[in-house]
Amino acid sequence: MSKEIRVPHAGIVLLVGPSNSGKTTLLRRLVKQGILLPSEIVSSDQFRVLVADTEFIKLDKRSKDEQDVLYAEYQLISQKAFAAMDYLLESRCALGKLTVVDATHLWPEDRKKYLDLARRKHVPIMAVALDIDDRLLFERDEHREQPRGRQRIKQQVRTFKSNLRSLKTEGFSGSYILNEQEAEEARFSRLTNPLLKEVGAGLDFIGDIHGCYSEFLALLEKLGYRSDAEGVYTHPQGRKLVSVGDVLSRGPRSIDCLKFFIKHVEKGLAYMVDSNHGWKIARWLSGRKVELSHGDELIAVEFAAYEREHGHEAAAELKENVRSLLLSAPANLVFTSNGVRVVVAVHAGIRDHYIGKESEQISDFCRYGDTDGFGESGKSVRKDWFVNHVSGEMIIWGHDPRPQPMVVNNTINIDQGVVFGGRLTAYRYPEKTFAAVEAQRDYAEDPESFLQQWKKERFNPPNIRSFLTGYSVMTEDYGEIKIQADYVKPAIETVSHYTVPLEELPYIPPTMSPAPAPSPLDNYFEHPREAFNYYRSQGITTMIAEKKHMGSRGILLLFRDEADALVYVGRPTLGTIYTRTGRGFFEQELSRKIIGQLNRDLKQGQYFAKFDTDFVLLDAEILPWNLKAKELISSQYAHVSEAALLDRQKLLEKLELARLNGWEVDSWIGEFRGKVENAQVFREVFQNYCWDTRGGEGIKIAPFHVLAHRGRTYFDQSHLWHMERNKELAKLSSLLLETEYKVVTDEKSEQEAVLWWEEMTAKGHEGFVVKPETFIARNEKGRLVQPAIKVRGRKYLHLIYGLDYLQPENLRRLKQRNVKRKQRHALMEFALGAEAVRRFVNREPLSRIHECVLATLALEAEPVDPRL
Repeated sequence: MSKEIRVPHAGIVLLVGPSNSGKTTLLRRLVKQGILLPSEIVSSDQFRVLVADTEFIKLDKRSKDEQDVLYAEYQLISQKAFAAMDYLLESRCALGKLTVVDATHLWPEDRKKYLDLARRKHVPIMAVALDIDDRLLFERDEHREQPRGRQRIKQQVRTFKSNLRSLKTEGFSGSYILNEQEAEEARFSRLTNPLLKEVGAGLDFIGDIHGCYSEFLALLEKLGYRSDAEGVYTHPQGRKLVSVGDVLSRGPRSIDCLKFFIKHVEKGLAYMVDSNHGWKIARWLSGRKVELSHGDELIAVEFAAYEREHGHEAAAELKENVRSLLLSAPANLVFTSNGVRVVVAVHAGIRDHYIGKESEQISDFCRYGDTDGFGESGKSVRKDWFVNHVSGEMIIWGHDPRPQPMVVNNTINIDQGVVFGGRLTAYRYPEKTFAAVEAQRDYAEDPESFLQQWKKERFNPPNIRSFLTGYSVMTEDYGEIKIQADYVKPAIETVSHYTVPLEELPYIPPTMSPAPAPSPLDNYFEHPREAFNYYRSQGITTMIAEKKHMGSRGILLLFRDEADALVYVGRPTLGTIYTRTGRGFFEQELSRKIIGQLNRDLKQGQYFAKFDTDFVLLDAEILPWNLKAKELISSQYAHVSEAALLDRQKLLEKLELARLNGWEVDSWIGEFRGKVENAQVFREVFQNYCWDTRGGEGIKIAPFHVLAHRGRTYFDQSHLWHMERNKELAKLSSLLLETEYKVVTDEKSEQEAVLWWEEMTAKGHEGFVVKPETFIARNEKGRLVQPAIKVRGRKYLHLIYGLDYLQPENLRRLKQRNVKRKQRHALMEFALGAEAVRRFVNREPLSRIHECVLATLALEAEPVDPRL
């Protein structure tokens, strides 16, 4: 019967045998059969040609002196050839590729280096030895273009035979010894990577269950899974479940959870990865000496109860099934879409070069994560392995319980500590949404659990010393953002003395950049065309143009009830309203009045009930401008406009009188008539944005971003979605104002938007803001693009650049501005703001939120022309 040989999906295959044993012929056959690719084969002869233009040096018919020189040369060529081949082999192993090495590999030492390489790169290695009759080897050699010679082949055969027996014990994951007939008849096949699975109709990743079976079933129901008469859960759309491990221990019904996964993994309806508790129980069931603690001892109690109820035989069978499930659980699973690796499931963490591979070292890392010894409490000190993730796949993990799903650097932690009284979380892919159920109670009753520690320490003030020398923030959208010490100190001063309490400061909005280039049009400094052109250059074809209200930026954090605020800010309150620098927007009494009215209006309109949330975080513009710019208006704009108008009118009168007296002053008169008109425009513009609010009457709030609700941020929604939500909000309260907008998709809609901008700015309105359709937009290279570009009108810019900025010489100078730093700050502050909101929604410790807020304030402290 012919031997069946399964070639691994990746790793190394060593062919072993003397020259002429048929290694190359066998490989040609496997290529022809489609089992191997030509690029998967490397040979020592091939590399000798590559490094030295020859694969063999003939020594016969040479003098001894010549032979000595040629032999030394051949040895050097072989040394260089193998060095080059080994480098290539190591690179292919690192990439998870298969490489078949065609060389003699006669000595165990020759093979050991490949065994070491495979172990180092965590790939399988197989050996196929060809044990061919000597006479056939000699016969084949005679027909070679460059014969090796009988003497050399005899030496190789002796070496091969004497070391062949050790092949089985050297550590190969598989080894085969074939004679001539077996080599010809052997059936080769190619294994696929067992760690690769298809996304298919969709996946529901489940966090650490820890025996909380009732919560697990409730989550399945919430996800849309239905049970048949045999207790098999399926989804009507064909979705599958993926457990990130620790389905057992600590909770009350570990056996039920295990039985569920035994059944559903066997039927191909669910997957489960290896985990620390699972590994410990698997060894206990295998008879290994294991100390059952940290909730694992409850497994023994459950099995004892099961045996009393069902008998020894049934319990033994269940134990074997559980052991088999746990031991067969892979260290990680990689899910593909259209052949591309998109999602990885792992228990505690994984390094990028471990993904899709298995070894003892990888399994340990995936079970326990990246640890750095033990702390004073005896628990492992966990390191943030996820900050180094760059390979692109989304990694879903658990093990380290957090109050809310933690999304960092394209990794998502979905262990929300259900066994500690937290929640059981599911992450749905490709929808990229979360679902969760609350724990029925705290099963672990551990006073030192993460949830208890989090409750105790969450609102602890940040350690200022950790910021003073400068620090970095790792953001999901921008990556690492470094903050220099020189700018941290003034930011700390601001937060220490002027802002609302840190707990109520979850977000600082970013600065907004103008277009990268000024308008080429005469008499225009900014124009919508440049904003539209910028986004099109980034590959974005759908844009939203939103009217820019002339007010002051305000952030509204509004709670459904005072008690709801305790979870988020640590004290009872209905909310807070603050400026983009973190200061309270209104004086306290007026603030309470406005927040109270908004609370009543939103409740009456069923807003909180409709969105099933206990808070809403809004980014808005609050009108009129003089609410926050009163001092600026009175000390600068009003004074400047009145003084300039009076001064210029007087000069104009004198010039006109001089002309009556025969002086040639017509050019001066024309110039000063323009300057008088500029001063009049200046005065009219800022007065348009000011009105008496009479103790609160007349105040308007125009929200333009719904940033977050309970357990949810809205950075994944389009700006059209945000405009619709803001339209709904405006209907609920007389305080809230709808924002006009237009969608730009083609030349016609762009022209309509430009005309709209020209009409509104001619009346003195500030202008509009152009945004990409998606909230977080990237170009074809994956780089973050500007979240918004402001385009201000000709009249309004008198307030920014001065009364006479449109004079040709002034305009030419202004158009030389450089906005690169402004753009860079806008991107960094945008990423920091989004990161802070995510952490706030996830109810992370105050220090984690504050580092983002402080970083934004520090960037604002770095000098950038404020007029940009």
